[in-house]
Amino acid sequence: MRKLTKISTALFVIGFGVSLATSAKVTVFAAASMTDALQNVAADYMKQNPENEVIFSFASSSTLAKQVEEGAPADIFISASNKWMKYLSEKDLTVKDTEKVLAGNELVLIAPIKNAVEKVDISKGEWIKALKDSYLSVGDPAHVPAGQYAEEALTKLNLWDKVKERLARAKDVRGALALVERAEAPYGIVYSTDAKVSQKVKTVGIFPLDSYKPVVYPMAILKGHDNSDSRDFLTYLDSEAAKKVLESYGFSIK
Repeated sequence: MRKLTKISTALFVIGFGVSLATSAKVTVFAAASMTDALQNVAADYMKQNPENEVIFSFASSSTLAKQVEEGAPADIFISASNKWMKYLSEKDLTVKDTEKVLAGNELVLIAPIKNAVEKVDISKGEWIKALKDSYLSVGDPAHVPAGQYAEEALTKLNLWDKVKERLARAKDVRGALALVERAEAPYGIVYSTDAKVSQKVKTVGIFPLDSYKPVVYPMAILKGHDNSDSRDFLTYLDSEAAKKVLESYGFSIK
């Protein structure tokens, strides 16, 4: 009986070892605006690769970049702007030959779904009067890419000075979206993809594309995490299947 127990234990250990050897986990730090789309892409990927697991940490690109700099164990970084990818690249924290733009986006003005306003001319600035004693919801321009694009666009349209003291500064673009969803702000500036995934807001204006730098999402494998599993998922992100999912969420493919 004792001998049988030893054999069973040995088989369990061997089986556990095989399980460890065949399972893989890829950790992705990604911009908050890509939450829904990337979770969908990863779900499709894991159906095709059941031995692999993809886990995400979504937040402002700046927050994630600083975490990577401090040694957070991420395999892949996907930013909402070139600025934060460049930040990590210049610190030699990315695998240079894997840096590539994944997708693009647009900046829009949103309002709560029950707001009577259906369309505004952003350039004229009349919509700012509707703020009254309230605030314009944006990702904090001090560090959130969506907020920085918003500041750039509003400055180009000569509207920044009218709103800069009336901002509800969210920690990321999804935070800015949430304030408008709860009707705590009459207007907000987010990406078109954020507006598309919400049933509680509507797009009332689209910012002129020439008023801000193109919104791009660069991706790269991080230094020290260049392995077959990371490469495999990065390759899948660049596949036609993944691109179709991203386009279905409103992202443009470069």
